[in-house]
Amino acid sequence: MGEVFSQVVANLRANKLRSFLTMFGILWGVISVVVLSATGEGFRRGNEHVLQELGRNVVIVWGGRTALQAGGERAGRRIFLTLEDVRALERESGMIAFASAEVQRPAVRVKSAYNAAALTVHGIEPQYQSVRTIDLERGRQIRFSDEESSHRVAIVGADAATQLFGTREVIGEPIELNGLPFTVIGTIRKKEQDSNYSGPDNDKVFIPYSAMARDFPRTDAAAGVVSQVILAPEPYVLDLLPAAMNARTGPVRDVRWPLEGDIRRILARRHGFSVDDRDAVTLWDTNVQSLMMGRMVEKMKQFFAIVGVVTLALGGLGVMNIMLVSVRERTREIGLRKALGATTAQIQRQFFLEGFVLTMLSGAIGFAVALTLCALVNQLPLPTRFQGMILTWQAGLGAVLSLVFIGVVTCTYPARRAAQLPPVEALRFEA
Repeated sequence: MGEVFSQVVANLRANKLRSFLTMFGILWGVISVVVLSATGEGFRRGNEHVLQELGRNVVIVWGGRTALQAGGERAGRRIFLTLEDVRALERESGMIAFASAEVQRPAVRVKSAYNAAALTVHGIEPQYQSVRTIDLERGRQIRFSDEESSHRVAIVGADAATQLFGTREVIGEPIELNGLPFTVIGTIRKKEQDSNYSGPDNDKVFIPYSAMARDFPRTDAAAGVVSQVILAPEPYVLDLLPAAMNARTGPVRDVRWPLEGDIRRILARRHGFSVDDRDAVTLWDTNVQSLMMGRMVEKMKQFFAIVGVVTLALGGLGVMNIMLVSVRERTREIGLRKALGATTAQIQRQFFLEGFVLTMLSGAIGFAVALTLCALVNQLPLPTRFQGMILTWQAGLGAVLSLVFIGVVTCTYPARRAAQLPPVEALRFEA
């Protein structure tokens, strides 16, 4: 192997420009495979992070306005979802793991002993906190006992806590919501929330749903009407989504998602609208969004991989070319070695190893450059939907295997050409 490596170095020195261009082809191919794969993985993880900051497999349901006549009712009728609808969904659907009512009220005057602000207040049920990623930095969450007794307790977002209290202690401190006394029991960790439906959680105040219904009921609807319903599906429901996607025959918007169909069936019966009326109830299923984004990123990664492998293959052709030139220039050497007793297998192995070492050396340099680029990019300020350039072990292994495969393929032909040269003709050859 030492002799092979020495011969490779000698060839590189003898043909500096040609060798540099050949190595650059392989080097650039490896950089393309690694960097493009790492970029695709960064976008995939960024999208997952954004959705996780909103909620864990969360589905949000809003009442809409009917577009079809049904049951003698006119079209254009508003559908108001209620707390009883939430309980019916939990009771009648085997696809729903958790469901919570939510009422929101914007521009509530929130006052502490140190400052005041106009913030959005949300009334939630305890199970809401596990579905919507209400992770606390300090304090405790809203408990079922708080909901049952309509306790005036509150959880505040990170920015809201800073605005109301500065750097002071927050837990246990009193605040007023439109003049009504509440006690702060928890603060939410600072969230990098790029996806929401009513503003970032950092600027909100959360209180028990029962306290919200009593103290801040909706002024535009009857008692018991909620702003939206927050759901989390059973785990098996997520496994049904790819099959529903693959079975579609038309646009994606026409796909009949299993959970959406179950929700519409229950609410249509309760409110007297057609199951086919998509305007009567609006749903945002983040699991479907995650599936769509995942497929898009996967196709993007596949495209990137193809571009990288093609670039790598072109570099491999450069290695083949330089090895063929090397065979031609060393024809008399080959003839002399054969005349002295070198076998065809030994000659073939010699030239194959020379080309393969050249390929692997170029690839190793390419890997080092690519990983350095990834590390440098990851030090920069990055958008929330891009988690940096992340090389997974699967992508790294794929790049290595591609490099090895191309090295074997492109080095085999020149090696066979060298090994098949007749000794007599080789000794007569004049370069």
